Amino acid sequence: MPISGRVLNLWYAQILQPGTAEAFIRILEVSVHTLAERQDVNPSSEEAVLGGGCFWCFDAIFSKLRGVEKVESGYSGGTAPDPTYEDVCMGETGHAESVKITFNPKVISYRQLIEIFFTIHDPTTPNRQGADVGSQYRSAIFYRDPSQKATAESVMREVEAEGIWGVPIVTELTPLVAFYKAEDYHQDFYEKNPRQGYCMVVIAPKVLKFRKKYANMLA
Repeated sequence: MPISGRVLNLWYAQILQPGTAEAFIRILEVSVHTLAERQDVNPSSEEAVLGGGCFWCFDAIFSKLRGVEKVESGYSGGTAPDPTYEDVCMGETGHAESVKITFNPKVISYRQLIEIFFTIHDPTTPNRQGADVGSQYRSAIFYRDPSQKATAESVMREVEAEGIWGVPIVTELTPLVAFYKAEDYHQDFYEKNPRQGYCMVVIAPKVLKFRKKYANMLA
């Protein structure tokens, strides 16, 4: 039902009384500011699941990137449900230590994450990263959809064509079936244990090198 002019006049008279008008304007200003903030927030973050050696290293590195909202350490690519760290270390479940990266695609793209992935670990050594040996340390990309698969394949072709590593890459490219979050003590391990032996000898130098190479992309 249309609102009559008389009702509108009464409403304006009530709203625009001394003191009330100012309050009404402040409410409008807050509403506009809140709406602008909501428009800046990306409602649909994306996820990438990658493996390339000890997940402590990837966690410490990817969490430093601008646009990355969260990094979780866990296990992917195996057959047994809900594996434990001990199960995975035995090498009998088929899982790879991996990280699930939640990111804002408006700030950092999946392609950029994959490009960085190929510079922070050795994708040419099957089931091994340095002194860490076993199938759980294999280089792997677990894609979530055809778009991620196509992007990963494109970057892999570029890496091969440029001969960055000098030998063929052996990175496994498979669809993501499940990601199992690792035990709590594995999460943010480097941040919580910077003086632990492995962190000082292996992770710290990698993080330092990464910071220098990608200084313009750090959070």
